[in-house]
Amino acid sequence: MDVLEAIQRRRSIRTYKPDPVSDEMLDKVLEAVRWSPSWANTQCWEVVAIREPEIKAKIAETLPPGNPSLSSVRDAPILLVLCAIRNLSGFKRGEAMTDKGDWFMFDIGLAMENLCLAAHSLGLGTVIIGLFDATKIESLLGVPENLSVVAMTPLGYPQKEASPPKRKELADFVHLETYRKP
Repeated sequence: MDVLEAIQRRRSIRTYKPDPVSDEMLDKVLEAVRWSPSWANTQCWEVVAIREPEIKAKIAETLPPGNPSLSSVRDAPILLVLCAIRNLSGFKRGEAMTDKGDWFMFDIGLAMENLCLAAHSLGLGTVIIGLFDATKIESLLGVPENLSVVAMTPLGYPQKEASPPKRKELADFVHLETYRKP
């Protein structure tokens, strides 16, 4: 599967088969995180991989009721929690280099995209989750104070194929030379 095909065919998966994901498969997905681009190669990510059902159930409790990914956090064979080392990405000599401040959200987004595309290429499913109580998860997992839990994804074999959502046409968001009004 080439990169463009993986980008176009990857879907958010919220129901998973109970089949275990091997350590070898998990390592391949985590290798994709390892090779993600980051600001000045700071590699500001840390990943917590969780297989233990009790821990996944406690993390699921940090999602708001009605979150469509709630059951996938509990039921997928693995839950991957991506954390960011704060005040590293986007900084030089302790000073933020852009008006955006800490760049970790961008770098974690890149790492998560690599993770999701690698998983898809291996026949595994993911769904990026960002709506949860990060403080509670940090406490549950013993995350150090200089890190922030940013996003998480279940990882497992999809229960079924998902259909693609409607996408904007290029002309709806691409502007040539200057920004044009829609």
